[in-house]
Amino acid sequence: MTTKEMFDYDRALHLAVAGCDEAGRGPLAGPVVCAACIMPLDNIIEGINDSKKLTDKKRRLLFAEIKEKALAYRITAIDNKIIDEINILQATRLGMETVINSLEIPPDIVLIDAVSKLNLIYDSKSIIKGDATSYNIAAASILAKVTRDDIMIDYDKIYPEYNFASHKGYGTSAHIAAIRKFGLTPIHRKLFVRNFTEEGLRDA
Repeated sequence: MTTKEMFDYDRALHLAVAGCDEAGRGPLAGPVVCAACIMPLDNIIEGINDSKKLTDKKRRLLFAEIKEKALAYRITAIDNKIIDEINILQATRLGMETVINSLEIPPDIVLIDAVSKLNLIYDSKSIIKGDATSYNIAAASILAKVTRDDIMIDYDKIYPEYNFASHKGYGTSAHIAAIRKFGLTPIHRKLFVRNFTEEGLRDA
């Protein structure tokens, strides 16, 4: 869908709409980041779309504009230790509940990308491929993605041998090779790594 089509999808609800999305459910390292926002539906920001469809440069330009123009937004990161403790789905739900329930402005409805069964204080609707359907979810996806990318870029400075700035913690062959050579860092998701690497990896 185009930005205008997603914008019209939210406007057609005739409600104060919040969108919620996450970034980082699949990587072997780092947090999952969740974001929620309420965008004004009388002033479209051209170019908002599913963050995966945008270049890094475009995402960053939109990230700044979304934060400037949002009526309300919240972003949080759930770290790898919590992910290992309660699993990635529950960690994602925790992050989404946190950002949605702490919005400064109460929405009439929250549109959520794919995830359901949240403990919310607002009415909500889970939408498959919501980041390509809803303007507010797409905006939230950009907030989550850029925030998580920056977290992983910062980790790259601490653990340069893993090249987190390049792969952002996903299970690329180069990342797995680095784990096998150097072991696990404190930011690796141990439960995830077991699915991709051999037994006997040493903890850093």
